[in-house]
Amino acid sequence: MPLVTSKEMFKRAYEEGYAIGAFNVNNMEIIQGIVEAAKEERAPLILQVSAGARKYAKPVYLKKLVEAAAEDSGLPIVLHLDHGEDFEICKACIDDGFTSVMIDGSRLPFEENVALTRKVVEYAHERGVVVEGELGKIAGVEDNVKVSERDAIFTDPDQAVEFVERTGVDSLAIAIGTSHGAYKFKGEPYLDFERLQKIMEKLPGFPLVLHGASSVPQEYVDMCNKYGGDIPGAQGVPEEMLRKAASMGICKINIDTDLRLAVTAALRRYLAENPAVFDPRKYLGEARDAVKKVVQHKIRNVLGCGGKA
Repeated sequence: MPLVTSKEMFKRAYEEGYAIGAFNVNNMEIIQGIVEAAKEERAPLILQVSAGARKYAKPVYLKKLVEAAAEDSGLPIVLHLDHGEDFEICKACIDDGFTSVMIDGSRLPFEENVALTRKVVEYAHERGVVVEGELGKIAGVEDNVKVSERDAIFTDPDQAVEFVERTGVDSLAIAIGTSHGAYKFKGEPYLDFERLQKIMEKLPGFPLVLHGASSVPQEYVDMCNKYGGDIPGAQGVPEEMLRKAASMGICKINIDTDLRLAVTAALRRYLAENPAVFDPRKYLGEARDAVKKVVQHKIRNVLGCGGKA
């Protein structure tokens, strides 16, 4: 099956009250683990590539791996650029065959964000590619995205309407209290559902996106710490909050940190328990299985997109 855009995915997700998982990918084993889980659950997928992943694995390798995943699984799969920071990287990904790109101008003043996003939209739409924009700032750290909590700004509902109308974006990432990375929520986790409801009412039927939505599984934090290193426990977004957001109109939920922790925990445990093993297929296979387990859990208990492929 060829790669697809998210347009029809989001339309159905909004109407039926579930979200599509947007999973960050960095190598073959992570892609395989995600896709094996989605194939068993018959779930649509968004496989997204960050600037850091492009630099690490090279764009052509990741694209070919994702194309192979679509061919092997028969699933509808979107290849998406996550957090494109300028027009040039978005253009490069569009020209390389990505079916979706995100232009993140949230660090810019509103008018500059509008102008940059509109420029990407015009280039993308002429080539059949969809665009995600961002309005509001999400705290935390993810690759080169660094916003301190005190500078995090929630999305203004009225501004969201103006932004969508003036840019022509196909979906919008909003800030309602989530945070990038594993180190977050020093106090009680909080999502501003009242703000989400207002944005939805002003943009009826429009696909909204939630970044920084990893829920940081404690079992993998504990496993990482047990078998070496020091990954502090961190309270992420409770899964019941994410499920509620999906039922309210969030059509895409980004998941990255959970996968990183699962991979790291599986590798540390296997190598600690099997110190004589030097075959990478052994320990990378363990990491792939851990990713599959996490993704199946997310599809069943958070996203609600099982059986929707």
